[in-house]
Amino acid sequence: MTKYHPALVALHWIMAIMILMGLFFGKVVLSAMDNADPEKAQGLAGHMIIGILVGVLLIVRLIFRFATEKPPHAKTGYNFLDQVGAATHWILYILVGLMVASGLGTALTGGLFAISFGGSGDPIPAGLNNLVPRIMHGLAANLLILILALHIAAALYHQFFLKDGLFRRMWFGKHATLSETKQ
Repeated sequence: MTKYHPALVALHWIMAIMILMGLFFGKVVLSAMDNADPEKAQGLAGHMIIGILVGVLLIVRLIFRFATEKPPHAKTGYNFLDQVGAATHWILYILVGLMVASGLGTALTGGLFAISFGGSGDPIPAGLNNLVPRIMHGLAANLLILILALHIAAALYHQFFLKDGLFRRMWFGKHATLSETKQ
């Protein structure tokens, strides 16, 4: 097998876009807004929807990951880098899960569901950034950005320096097995 299952490919790219959107809106847009700004509640609603959808897609992706056949891990020729590559994928799953869990914890402890979706009219709590789940959310976001940068750099290294066609593995197209490619 040389390619990932089409469902895993679709989930990978949909989640990648959604995670980047969530990180951008959280780190750039929402963090720059004052909690007293009434538009922040609307922005948080969108951010929370993205986070919840990413959480659902993460569960679906893990189910497909365990239920479908996968190509062997891409090799670099360096055992240490190969181990880092394998670990990075699991670290990504853990950090995305932590982002979703800490986001939900922030929303629940800060009353953000009622504020953003329930029309309570209450302001966003002034001390929201001091809540433990919110602190964890920010730390996980920073770690996720670092691991994503490593993941992207590794993919580019494979594609352009090793020239091993790594991008074809995580894209749509003929789903060939290794025995079919040797014929």
